Amino acid sequence: MKIFLAGATGVIGKRLVPLLIRHGHQVVAMTRSSEKAEGLRAAGAEPVVVADALDRAAVMAAVQAARPEAVIHQMTALSRTPDFRHFDQEFAASNRLRTEGAAYLLEASRAAGARRFIAQSYTGWPNPREGSRIKTEEDGFDPKPTSSSTQTLAAIQQLETMVRDARDIEAFALRYGSFYGPGTAIAADGELVEMVRQHKLPVIGDGGGIWSFIHIDDVAEATRLALDRGEPGVYNIVDDEPAEVSVWLPELAKIIGAKPPMHVPAFMAKMLIGETGVSMMTQIRGSSNAKAKRQFAWQPAYATWREGFREFAR
Repeated sequence: MKIFLAGATGVIGKRLVPLLIRHGHQVVAMTRSSEKAEGLRAAGAEPVVVADALDRAAVMAAVQAARPEAVIHQMTALSRTPDFRHFDQEFAASNRLRTEGAAYLLEASRAAGARRFIAQSYTGWPNPREGSRIKTEEDGFDPKPTSSSTQTLAAIQQLETMVRDARDIEAFALRYGSFYGPGTAIAADGELVEMVRQHKLPVIGDGGGIWSFIHIDDVAEATRLALDRGEPGVYNIVDDEPAEVSVWLPELAKIIGAKPPMHVPAFMAKMLIGETGVSMMTQIRGSSNAKAKRQFAWQPAYATWREGFREFAR
């Protein structure tokens, strides 16, 4: 299959390009950097440099020239250690890529005659923070998000509405959980892991926030399977064990040989990481992967974050 991949040099793209090529796909890889084009070519992809992913004409021209069967949107502008206190400001550039960037890619996909369109979405903090511990794709979004996350949630909703409303192309939104593994903040050389080593990441409040993790290689594999499996729609891509911060954070410290994390009251932490950061540590809900496993015949290689954390610790 010929695939147009936007965001080919990002954290997912770096794992996805070689995986697609190993499975016999032809990859046209879009990057904003001419310096990274040679690396993509060496990996076996055909690089296309589009300096501005929000330049509609340039994106249209690149996709139509490629004439792909499928288009994958993996463009973000994320830092590995986001500022949760100013959440919407931190994610503003990524939100434009989620909305304007996705709209241009989807329009270009239709014009080029592509059969499938796959976009990156997110699950975790957007889930409703009340009721059941684990949420499915049918549970919708948090009806009362924190004040500093409303714009980012609106961008995710806009992206998923585009996907759900698409009628002349098979469109998918893959809601990835919290990444770990090579190139992420939760890795042997990752920033979050270093904070745990230095005893700088505490359990906040009761640590009741439930996180759903996913290894970056399982992200890539689920995305590959979505190219020719499943019904169009929205899918959670997470592992089998959602876990409270009070569970996974002390376990991570134990695995890497660090001191157990401190405990800090929520009201004190709010001054440092803001309302959204405290919510992520104390209130958010986990996500179910049952739909993706059923529709894609997918099973994460790392069924639980415990296995993956032990691997990078070794």
